[in-house]
Amino acid sequence: MTQQVKRAFTYRFYPTGEQAAEPSRTFGSVRLVCNKAREERTRAWYGEQRRVSYVQSSAALTHREKARASAEYTRAAFSWRDGQLTLAKTAGPLDIRWSRPSPEGSEPTTVTVSRDTAGRWFVPLLCEETTAPASATTAAVGLDAGITSLVTLSTGEKVTNPRHERRDRARLARAQRELSCKARGSANREKARRKVARVHARIADRRRDFLQKPSTRLVRENQTVVIEDLTVRNLLKNHKLARAISDASWTRLRSMLEYKYAWYGRELVVIDRWFPSSKLCGTCGTVAPKMPLNVRAWTCGCGAVHDRDVNAARSIKAAGLAVSAGGAGVRPQRESSRTGQSSVKQEPQWATAGIPRL
Repeated sequence: MTQQVKRAFTYRFYPTGEQAAEPSRTFGSVRLVCNKAREERTRAWYGEQRRVSYVQSSAALTHREKARASAEYTRAAFSWRDGQLTLAKTAGPLDIRWSRPSPEGSEPTTVTVSRDTAGRWFVPLLCEETTAPASATTAAVGLDAGITSLVTLSTGEKVTNPRHERRDRARLARAQRELSCKARGSANREKARRKVARVHARIADRRRDFLQKPSTRLVRENQTVVIEDLTVRNLLKNHKLARAISDASWTRLRSMLEYKYAWYGRELVVIDRWFPSSKLCGTCGTVAPKMPLNVRAWTCGCGAVHDRDVNAARSIKAAGLAVSAGGAGVRPQRESSRTGQSSVKQEPQWATAGIPRL
């Protein structure tokens, strides 16, 4: 059964001086409105203990990231003719690099023009697209996220972590040293800042491109994927592993799996973060009392020898399928944005569903 979904197709473009000037003025207006809205929310809370609601202050403005200047254009603020995009108050269509085709016969409903810290211009086109469910399959797989291996599959396959940040670390350090030597406010400092930004952009682009490939393959090959509900921000408090965890980008991989599985009618199961996947013996069901990170293989009292990551992935798969079959508690509650705590107290899924055996 087909369904209509909204997808953003992002392209890079090269504006003329006039075309760059108009969005730049809009970026300034967006920043002004955003800062005023945040100032009002802060004043209302600390001065009057009053919360400003969504209706009073658009969340799209109050939570907009400053790292990338952007402005959204609704249908009345741009024209789309013969596959060419022209923004209001600018002459001529944008010089867009069409790296992939947009949906045939579909016109963008919203256009967002953005400029990243490296000075690159992008234009995401929000279009409606008709998608069909992926080919029928009964295959299921469990994923265990890691650092040495980006993810380990319950099939035994390990996806190597390319460590994009580590590969460019020397280049980044050199660019940052050059930046630190430049006088503040000088043109040379701005050039050096852009050089640092380009290195960061290169790392981010390669990481995103790499993650697209395994996430797409998992969608094509499996009806069900089971993952853990990892709290990455808490894991980042481990200063010895924070850099490697950030480079692995588990949150982005989960996000890709979520929207791709929704597009193609697959099932993504998220099990409780407290499920003892690494300590659970898949043969006898015994839970080991402790499992330090340096232990990569272990032997259970029953005699079963386990690869830590493969055993964890298989345990995750079994737990996810058990919870999914029960039909309740498949997805854990998201944490509240204000308190950082779950709005509903959650019972660990493995405690209520029973510890599965492989």
